[in-house]
Amino acid sequence: MAQASSREQLLEGAVECLKTKGYARTTARDIAAASGANLASIGYHFGSKEGLLNAAIIRLYEDWTEQMGAAAFADPDAPPLAQMANSWVAMLDAFEEQRPLMVAFVEAIAQAERSDDLRRQMAIHLNESRERVADMVRSSLGDAAGVDVGVVASFLIAVSDGLVIQWLLSPEDTPTGEELVASLGAALAASLPAT
Repeated sequence: MAQASSREQLLEGAVECLKTKGYARTTARDIAAASGANLASIGYHFGSKEGLLNAAIIRLYEDWTEQMGAAAFADPDAPPLAQMANSWVAMLDAFEEQRPLMVAFVEAIAQAERSDDLRRQMAIHLNESRERVADMVRSSLGDAAGVDVGVVASFLIAVSDGLVIQWLLSPEDTPTGEELVASLGAALAASLPAT
């Protein structure tokens, strides 16, 4: 098996540090030690420690988005609301496993207030994520009249991020995936006119 490139080693080391130390407490030396790569290679490949950590967060969130998409489309014949429900259940069920990623993401958002570069990189990532989620919405709904898949994607991301924050602050008070789907289904049924 070929050895990973220095860039890839650094990304893997940064992912490990995000999981074990978080965004704010990870140093460049931590990443170099975790990756087995040269400390100077961080600047060469990523410009800075922050650039590397941002790339690692983006990689983790890309993986997360793909996992949620796979859960949504596990049954390709399911109706759109069932596909969405499947992704919500999978997301909420994975929170404990994904806790280090979620904490690192929240820490990075706080740091972005003081770093134009970080804010720009995170905005680029957000827009790319919105496009991926919009593609999933389009795959589920087709070209439904009046549906702006970008707007729907923004809403889904906002709800997901809000649930992350609720769970980080008070996991025992955050609904499970099954509770969320059941209550939203009942609310939707109650709000639609009877036919």
